[in-house]
Amino acid sequence: MISPGLLKTMGNSLIAGRDLTWTDVYEKRPVVLVSENLARELWRDPAEAVGKRIRESSKSAWREVIGVVNDEREDGVNQKAPTMVLWPSLVENFAGDPTFIQRGVAILIRSGRTGSSGFFGEVSRAVWAVNPNLPLASVRTLEEIYRKSLARTSFTLVMLAIAGGMALLLGVIGIYGVISYSVSQRTREIGIRMALGSPRKDVTRLFVSHGLRLTAIGIACGLAAAAACTRLMSALLFEVSPLDPLTFAGVPLMLVLAAALASYVPALRAAVVDPVEALRTD
Repeated sequence: MISPGLLKTMGNSLIAGRDLTWTDVYEKRPVVLVSENLARELWRDPAEAVGKRIRESSKSAWREVIGVVNDEREDGVNQKAPTMVLWPSLVENFAGDPTFIQRGVAILIRSGRTGSSGFFGEVSRAVWAVNPNLPLASVRTLEEIYRKSLARTSFTLVMLAIAGGMALLLGVIGIYGVISYSVSQRTREIGIRMALGSPRKDVTRLFVSHGLRLTAIGIACGLAAAAACTRLMSALLFEVSPLDPLTFAGVPLMLVLAAALASYVPALRAAVVDPVEALRTD
């Protein structure tokens, strides 16, 4: 049940047709608006819905569809938008009543001052100027409703991000340790290579490529495990496919860059080894 002006206040858009007017309400015209997904379900094309008729039950009067509204989520942004019929707030012969009016009223206000300290007081005084006995309850901003609907999902994703960050840090430390150990074990080999005229950049490339090979093996295993666990993650995703190509390409790229940096530092140390000192170590 809505009043004229609600769609504009909420920022909804008309896909086809027109909005309700106060003339529709006061004259109790048999008109309704429908959501885009309902229009597609019943008539395939939203434009085709305008002029069609719909009724709430088999014993009710037919009502003309005058407009199609974009889909609106009702149970949080992580849930699919339900199919909706938007009725005028004053309807004739509805649900067995000769004249049906929605008695529970929710007032929506669009303002640049929403959420400010004095705004609620001004709204309260404006309402009580009409009727001082009307209570104001559940006064919230749309942003508060949005954040509350995502509170559990946001908390879970933050915990996963922290766990992922720790895993990345441990991986970088592990690669650094492996390459550093490899450098210490191959000091004599490094000395021989450099004594025979091997450029420092080739020595650096040798150890960086070793680190990247290890990383490639880990990324392959990780991608396989991630693809297998996508069903567990699907409940936390919003309009993103569990097998999102951008994610599956971007994360390995980030891991390769982190691994290259972790490998480069000990590889750089290997490149500055003095060949004479390296040969004397054995």
